Amino acid sequence: MSAVNETLIRDVVSEVLGRLGGSTTATSKPASAPAAPAPNSDACGCNVTKSAAAPALRGKFGVFATAEEACGAAQEAFLQLKEKGVEARRKIENIIKTLAEKNAEAWGKLELDETKIGRLDHKIAKLQIIKLVPGVDWLRPDARSGDHGITLEEYTPFGVVGAITPSTHSIPTLSGNIVNICAAGNAVVFNAHPNAAKCAAVAVRAYNEAIYRETGIENIACIIEKPSLDSFNALCKHENTRLLLVTGGPMVVKAAMQTGKRAICAGPGNPPVFVDDTCCLTRAAKAIISGAAFDNNLLCIGEKQVFVLDQVADKLMQKLSENGGVKLNSAQLEKLTKAAFTFKEGQGGGCAHASVNKDYIGKDPSVLAQAAGMNLPSGTQLLFAETDASHPFVEEEQMMPMIPIVRVKSVEEGIAQSLKSEHNYKHTAIIHSHDVENITAMARALDTTLFVKNGPSPAGLGLGGEGYLSFSIATPTGEGITNPRTFTRVRRCVMVDNLRIY
Repeated sequence: MSAVNETLIRDVVSEVLGRLGGSTTATSKPASAPAAPAPNSDACGCNVTKSAAAPALRGKFGVFATAEEACGAAQEAFLQLKEKGVEARRKIENIIKTLAEKNAEAWGKLELDETKIGRLDHKIAKLQIIKLVPGVDWLRPDARSGDHGITLEEYTPFGVVGAITPSTHSIPTLSGNIVNICAAGNAVVFNAHPNAAKCAAVAVRAYNEAIYRETGIENIACIIEKPSLDSFNALCKHENTRLLLVTGGPMVVKAAMQTGKRAICAGPGNPPVFVDDTCCLTRAAKAIISGAAFDNNLLCIGEKQVFVLDQVADKLMQKLSENGGVKLNSAQLEKLTKAAFTFKEGQGGGCAHASVNKDYIGKDPSVLAQAAGMNLPSGTQLLFAETDASHPFVEEEQMMPMIPIVRVKSVEEGIAQSLKSEHNYKHTAIIHSHDVENITAMARALDTTLFVKNGPSPAGLGLGGEGYLSFSIATPTGEGITNPRTFTRVRRCVMVDNLRIY
C-alpha cells in the first residue's frame, strides 16, 4: 500500500480542526507499541488456529496511546468475534444501544462541556435514538437454486475498520458506527476529532467493559486517546486496517481515497430548501424550524438555506415567526454577517468566498442575536433573515441556527438556485410542495443522496419519516446512509448439481 502523502495529511488536519476549532500542531510520533509475544496455537482437530491473548493489550478496554496498539488489539478482537459467531454480534449490538440510551443524559452533557457546540437536549436525543440504527438482522444472504445446484451469497466482514469521527456528533457517531461495523462482524479503531476525543474515549471504555463482561472480547471498538496527525497517518497505513470510514470535507475525502485502501467517505453538505405556492406554509415553516434548529444546525443534513416563491415569501416568514423563529432586519443581518464570517483583506461583506467564524458554529440563537445587536424572546429556536442568493449564509455550510430566506420568481429559478447553493455535494435537499411535477423536477436536478418532501430534514434518517438511522452518510463514494451491509464483502458459495431437492 502506498503511504499517505504527508503534505496532504497536514492539509487534512488543518481543514478538520479549522472547521470546528482546535490546534493544528501535530504531536511527535509516539514510539511503536512493544511487540506482542508470538501467539500460542492450540490444535483442536478442525484446522482452526486459536490465538492466546496478547498481554500488552490487556486491561485497556479499547483506549490506547497509539494507532499501532489500537490496530493490534482490534485485530485480535476481530478474530475472537469471528470465533464467537453471530450471537456475539447480537450481544454487542444490544449493549451499545442499551448503554447509549442509559447514559444519554450524562454523555450528552459530557460532550457539550467538551465541544461547547450544540444543545444539551438534542445531544441527549441523539444518543437516545441509537436504538434505531440497524444491526445484525440487516444482513440476509441471497440464495439461488436451479437445475445445476444452489448458490449462496453472504455478507462477510473485512476485519478492522479505521474510522475518523467529527466533533459535531462524537459519541452518537461512534456509537452508531460500532453497531453497524460490529453487526457486520468487524472490529473498529476510531481516530476522533481532537475537540471531542475525551468524551469519545469515555464511551468507548464503557462499551468495551460491558462487552467484555458479556462476551469475553475486550477491544472490539478501540480509540486513540490523544488523536493527532501521526495517529491519523498510522491508522490509515496500518496493515490491519482493511477499510476506512471517514467523515470530513473535500481534503479529508481526497486523503482517504489516496491511501490505497477502500474508503467510505461522508463528505460535506449544504442542504437547500425550496418552498413553492402549493404547499401548506404552516407545515413548511414548522419543518424548517425543526430541522434547522436541531442541535443548533450542526447536522450535515440540516436545512441551511431556503428559496421560496416570491408570492408566498411574506406568508412563509410570518409562519416562521409564529412558530419559534425571529426575523433579523437588514442592519442586524449585516452585524451578524460581519461577526459570523471572516473576509479576505480588500473584500467586502458580499464576498462569496467568506470563511465561517468557528466561534459561532453550533452556538445558541442568543449568542448570534447578541452579535446582531438584538434581544430575543424566550422560546426562540431559530433566526432567519431575507438575503440574496450570493450571501455567505447561503453559500457556506455555516452550521448555525440562522437560516437565509431567498425570494425566487419561478419554480425553475428556485430549483436552479437550490442546485447552485448545494455545490454538487449531492448530499441532502428538501422541498415543500404538493405538485408532484415540481417535486420530480427538483429530485432529478439535484440528484442528492437524501431528498425529503414536506418534512424536516431528520425525517430522511427515519426520525419522523420511514427508514433507518445512521450518522455517517457516504455521499462522495456513493454508499449513502451507512448500514451493516456497507461494511461487508460479498462472498459466493456454489454447490454444483447437488442440494437442489426439487
